[in-house]
Amino acid sequence: MNTRPDSAASDKGPLLLLSARFSDWLASVDACLSLTTYQAGRLFFIGRKADGGVRAHERMIEQCQGLWTDGQTLWTSGRYMLWRFENVLRNGEVTPTGADRKFVPVEGRVIGGIDTHDIGVGDVDGARQRPIFVNTLYCCLATISETASFRPLWRPSFLSALVPEDRCHLNGLAMDGARPAFVSAVSRSDVADGWRDRRHDGGIVIDVASNEIVASGLSMPHSPRLHDGKLWLLNSGAGELGVVDPVDGTFTPVCFCPGYARGLAFIGRYAVIGLSRPRRGQAFAGLALDGRLSEKDAVARCGIVIVDIDSGNAVEWVRFEHTIDELYDVAALPRVRAAEAIGFKSDDIRREITVE
Repeated sequence: MNTRPDSAASDKGPLLLLSARFSDWLASVDACLSLTTYQAGRLFFIGRKADGGVRAHERMIEQCQGLWTDGQTLWTSGRYMLWRFENVLRNGEVTPTGADRKFVPVEGRVIGGIDTHDIGVGDVDGARQRPIFVNTLYCCLATISETASFRPLWRPSFLSALVPEDRCHLNGLAMDGARPAFVSAVSRSDVADGWRDRRHDGGIVIDVASNEIVASGLSMPHSPRLHDGKLWLLNSGAGELGVVDPVDGTFTPVCFCPGYARGLAFIGRYAVIGLSRPRRGQAFAGLALDGRLSEKDAVARCGIVIVDIDSGNAVEWVRFEHTIDELYDVAALPRVRAAEAIGFKSDDIRREITVE
């Protein structure tokens, strides 16, 4: 089974190959998926049509990376922007194309080229529902500012200065309700771009509250998430989804991911994992993932894989053919059949006016 985004021309844009029962799985969990593509600059939604088929929808956002949504509000990052979208449909309303969520951009913040990665939403100094994002260039957690590009909130204790040098490649954020709980980084380096020399086994997870490293020896970890009382993590350089024990520091793999894994969301017992191919046709040089793929006689894929975390088995998948090689983040929209967003290039954004 395959489909194309409804916003793409019939012979252009990405082609999505789908596992045979992917639409049935979406119906069984009653959810729509969203994902971001860094290299191709797209915000994607994958949901269901009224007839049960799969509907894909895309909007262009340059260097789209971080993603957070609760089904009503959606935050995402771009090359030098942070965008907030709001759903403008009431309960029971649908668009002419059958979507039951219509996200309209209502706020754009120029935060500069700080390489924004994961995004969460939480409490900041008594203010609720504020974006908290990983500022990778400065290796800190930050939020928006009314007078500056960003406001730093926290940084790892091993960093001696807040400088735009991407020293440790801080990237992932796990929220515990309204507070940032854990972050992932590729290394504990305190020199400019030092993380690149530590991709194989320098990866760490840090407890934000204590600023203590609770896991180490990882390979390019991404996307820490708290789910069902456990701290889940993508050990991307080894192609693994697993669980971190923040008490003893162990990482227990649950399954192998056939690609560079970034982006993790949960729907009940299912993990939704984003996969990427190597950049510019290069192999994953120096990473265990390269050897693992060879051992399994496999090539890296770009798409998403749905894993039953009870068994560790992949149950469904979506694969992108041409146009898209890299994903960054994924999110689930529970109790949503299909979602779409107003783009910045069509006249729809001028005509879409709402009144509070």
